[in-house]
Amino acid sequence: MAEIRNYTINFGPQHPSAHGVLRLVLELDGEVVERADPHIGLLHRGTEKLAETRTWIQSVPYMDRLDYVSMMCNEHAYCMAIERLLGIEVPIRAQYIRVMFDEVTRILNHLLGIGTHALDIGAMTMVLYTFREREDLMDVYEAVSGARMHAAYYRPGGVYRDLPDRMPQYEVNRFKNANTVRQLNESRQGSMLDFLEDFTNRFTGYCDDYETLLTDNRIWKQRTVGIGVVTPEQAKAWGFTGVMLRGSGVPWDLRKKQPYEVYDQVDFDVPVGKTGDCYDRYLVRMEEMRQSNRIIKQCIDWLRKNPGPVIADNHKVAPPPRERMKANMEELIHHFKLFTEGMHVPEGEVYAAVEHPKGEFGVYAVSDGANKPYRLKMRAPGFAHLAAMDEIARGHMIADVVAIIGTMDVVFGEIDR
Repeated sequence: MAEIRNYTINFGPQHPSAHGVLRLVLELDGEVVERADPHIGLLHRGTEKLAETRTWIQSVPYMDRLDYVSMMCNEHAYCMAIERLLGIEVPIRAQYIRVMFDEVTRILNHLLGIGTHALDIGAMTMVLYTFREREDLMDVYEAVSGARMHAAYYRPGGVYRDLPDRMPQYEVNRFKNANTVRQLNESRQGSMLDFLEDFTNRFTGYCDDYETLLTDNRIWKQRTVGIGVVTPEQAKAWGFTGVMLRGSGVPWDLRKKQPYEVYDQVDFDVPVGKTGDCYDRYLVRMEEMRQSNRIIKQCIDWLRKNPGPVIADNHKVAPPPRERMKANMEELIHHFKLFTEGMHVPEGEVYAAVEHPKGEFGVYAVSDGANKPYRLKMRAPGFAHLAAMDEIARGHMIADVVAIIGTMDVVFGEIDR
């Protein structure tokens, strides 16, 4: 008769966003997990400490690099914290642009989350589908900011610039012939809003494709139904937010409960799970993408009808337009002072949070009146989720640990900071 031995093993890195940066130590009884001990800090870059040596505006690009799958949502919380300390009003058009890009970012995040979760469990096709749609949304990021990932598009007081009137076009090269390029450029003939609207019209059909691949797939359900069950009481006690909390049946969403920007002006529903297992959290993410699509459509409609400024006109906080800066000495001085010395933020402390794709992402900032933060602390949603790994994984098989890490949708940039 075979002898069952207890093992302690290093598990992973398994998830694509945990390559080499999560050390998960599992204590096993045969193949059953007795204890899971996540070791973090292998991606620690000292963002909070670095911010103390940079001006307020210089730290905006650091935010992109926290959760590098949900770039603009990180910037949003940081800019909101600065705006509350300064007491400045963001123009209504900039608020709609921010909400639209928050939801574009939510779709980007969930596409990667669901695609790679399926890949971890063995469903190869899914990630090829989801990355096809991510390309279109990355092009929208690039059109508006010049960067596909680290956008630095949100600024204290609004956004860097208004939405562009045209989309970049594909050109014929040795990989793409004229016919292929013509098809690719069909939806790129108008403005960025036209391109994004075309995407939203197509996206519900793509979501149906994903559901066909996964939702009733027998193997997917065997690997996720009843795995990693979290009760509503546990979710609240462990500090869960976002999908990890709503998947357990708690209808908490900052966009509804503590609305910021113009979330109280747009119509959407908050999907909530029932059983709190990996499968429920997958279904919640699927429905969240559809709801984000709804919000983007409403924002596009409003932005088409309402032109206006996209950043505050206080030049102590926001730079003047480049044309005026190059023609007027006063504007040039404002520009020079802002980008060398930075803005002086009044004394005080503030906490600003957004409903990030992974949960509540918050920025706690303390100002002593200088041009740099006195202290900065981020509340990363993934940190609380990973901290509960031991409790959730206990009693499961080794293979289930993969499903649990995938359903947490962790990115270590924000966990390690």
